[in-house]
Parts: sequence; structure tokens; C-alpha cells
Amino acid sequence: MASARHGTDRTTGTDPIADGKAEAITELMLEVAQCFFRIRALGQKTGLITSWGGGAFGFMRSLALLGPLTVPQIAQMRPTSRQRMQRLADELAAEGLVEFIDNPKHRRSKLVQLTRKGAARYGELNAQLLAIASTMGVALDEADIRKTAGIVRQLSDDVKVRSERLS
Repeated sequence: MASARHGTDRTTGTDPIADGKAEAITELMLEVAQCFFRIRALGQKTGLITSWGGGAFGFMRSLALLGPLTVPQIAQMRPTSRQRMQRLADELAAEGLVEFIDNPKHRRSKLVQLTRKGAARYGELNAQLLAIASTMGVALDEADIRKTAGIVRQLSDDVKVRSERLS
């Protein structure tokens, strides 16, 4: 990636805007974005991304891992609107994959949970994803992959905080 220098700080001798670390983070973010688009294309070809989009798997994954949640809770975990998550919840409910149940903490905001059919479908999709992943990164070490995932998670959290400040 080309260097985008903006001037050197005379006291530290470093560029406050585009030092080596900033350039490395920029390169990583752009590589992650490119990887995302390739993952999305693979997901469409393999059926992991359905007519509902990639959000259906992530929506069901949240419920499988965390248990019943409200639509606003699910929307908060993603960079999307509550309305989009409500539409997705309604579509998944129409397919019999999730159901709305009473929320003991709030009379009007129902909880969404996986149905048996939804849990089975999530299990199938997750197994398919794991099968694909098991054939990738053969030359990579598991510890390095986990470390990289942690780094990407940290950067994602930083981006989320910055985005929320701009809202």
C-alpha cells in the first residue's frame, strides 16, 4: 500500500497521521473488507447466504449462542437498524425458524428464540461453514489464527465506538 505521509512531528520524529502502525492497520482493514466480499460470494454460492442475506445465519447464531433476545438487543449487536432486524425476525418466523415469546422483563418487547426447526437449520449451516473452514488456511497455525481473530475483534470494537461517537 502506498504511504500517505502528512508531515513529521518535530518533537517525536514521527508522522502523527500516517505512521507505520496506522498504515498497517489501514492495510489490515482493507484486506478484511476484501475478504468479507469474497466470503459473501462463497456464502451465496454455497447457500450459507440465503434470500434473506447473510444476516439470517448471524441472527440465528446469536440466538443459538445467547438464548432468547429482543429484536432491539439483536440490532444493538450489529451495525444495522432495529427495523431491519424486525423484518428479518418476521421472515424467519414465517419460515418457522424462530418464534416470539413473552418477555418477563418487558410486556411489549417480545423475545425471539429459535424453534426446533431453526436450531436444526442453524446446526446444518454451522456444520457446512465448519466443513468449508476446515479446508482453508492449511499452512496457518491455529494460535496465529486465534490471535488474528482477536486483533480483528479489537479493531472492530474500536470502529464501533468511533461510529457511535459520530451518531
